[in-house]
Amino acid sequence: MKLIERVSRKRTGRRSAGGAPTTPAASRLAWLDALRGIAALSVAVYHFALPFYWVPHGTKVPYYLDPGIFGVMLFFLVSGYIIPASLERRGDVRGFWAGRFFRILPVVILTVVGSLLILPRQYSVVNPWSYEHPLLSLVASGTMLQDMTGVANVIGVMWTLTYEMIFYYFATALFVVGWHRKSAPIAIGFAAFAVVLGAWLSLGTITKDLQSTRHLVAATTLVVVMAMACIATARPELVRWGGVMLGGLGLTLVLLNGRSTAFETMMIFATMFAGTVLYRLEHGQIERLPAILCCTFVAAAGFLSGYLYNRGPALWRTWSSSWMSFSYAYIAAWAVFVICMLLRKRRFPRWLSWLGAISYSVYLLHNPLIHAMNWMLEGHAPIVSWKDRGIQLVAFTAAMLILSYASYRLIEIPFQNLGRKVMKAVNRRFPAPAAPQPAVVGQTRPAEAPGGVAAAGAAPEPVLSGNRD
Repeated sequence: MKLIERVSRKRTGRRSAGGAPTTPAASRLAWLDALRGIAALSVAVYHFALPFYWVPHGTKVPYYLDPGIFGVMLFFLVSGYIIPASLERRGDVRGFWAGRFFRILPVVILTVVGSLLILPRQYSVVNPWSYEHPLLSLVASGTMLQDMTGVANVIGVMWTLTYEMIFYYFATALFVVGWHRKSAPIAIGFAAFAVVLGAWLSLGTITKDLQSTRHLVAATTLVVVMAMACIATARPELVRWGGVMLGGLGLTLVLLNGRSTAFETMMIFATMFAGTVLYRLEHGQIERLPAILCCTFVAAAGFLSGYLYNRGPALWRTWSSSWMSFSYAYIAAWAVFVICMLLRKRRFPRWLSWLGAISYSVYLLHNPLIHAMNWMLEGHAPIVSWKDRGIQLVAFTAAMLILSYASYRLIEIPFQNLGRKVMKAVNRRFPAPAAPQPAVVGQTRPAEAPGGVAAAGAAPEPVLSGNRD
């Protein structure tokens, strides 16, 4: 507990002589950390599965409420709430993307490389397809677009990183063209598409075979590299080019080459943009009634689209057991998020905030750890007694938390610090030219100029992730 308290204290800031935190902005984000902790724990429990056997009829739980879907939708709501706000507060598209790369890629590389080096092939968590097509898998996963380019995810939970990445594309495109305050109509549009056309949109219309997959991966990589090169110049016009390229690429993939069902894909983006609406509501950037109507519609559309379309072959695409498993989990994610938001001024348990801090590592590392556990138990008699199952659960949980904390301290934090140092050096060597403010209705702060450097004294970006990863 002392370790958890020390980490929590570092994240919420040093205390003054009177005992009050000196960084109230950080403490106000404790509820988001708590949500991420809940989401990560839910996904890990879903994949570990053992606790379901301890509850009467517990094995039927995923049939009625899928903990994995609950966890990832909760992650997506958190990402939607904080990511566009982070970009707008920074006002620096180049810095935003540098922060995202240093935040996401190091732990992905650690997880994949560590799994390849440690786990034997028969217990590998790496998809067999990746062994057969290593270069194609490497390039597609390097752009994080693998789940929409016909390439199998190297590790199953990485599918959500594609949706996160494309949401960043959308947020960037909207910001550079000055449409970033239109979160509510965009959320409604995605949700309406899901509930009306959720079973109509064809899947994988571009990647019909291996050759077309290679072509699409090469094309998307070229577009991403060009867009990032434009953004790296920090010149306002080129930054707009890069942002529009990313947004156009994301929309093309979403509409033409999704791996999952259309209704799930559209509801994921509707959910993230609805999370942005909630942020704008809290900060007075949108009126209460439009925000409530928007979020109510999105939540209702998510439940209804699951009821209408998550049946038959669709279950293989959403990796769920029934329409209820999707719809109930979706509504549960909304309920938990809203409850925590209403309670955001209250103190949340430190251990839950600590779990939220390491949630990204928990999300990526828990599956390799499950495979490692199965490898270690090879030849062991089946574990059936309550005592042995309890020991197994405690051992797995302890190993997961220790490994994730080590990843957080030794990989996540150092690389995030490195990213900030790199960007300081880049900004000194290649300062961003002055840029006009985005053309939006209403007052916009100077820090929100697309392509410009964030205003001095801007709050640091909260470290968040979203995945089922």
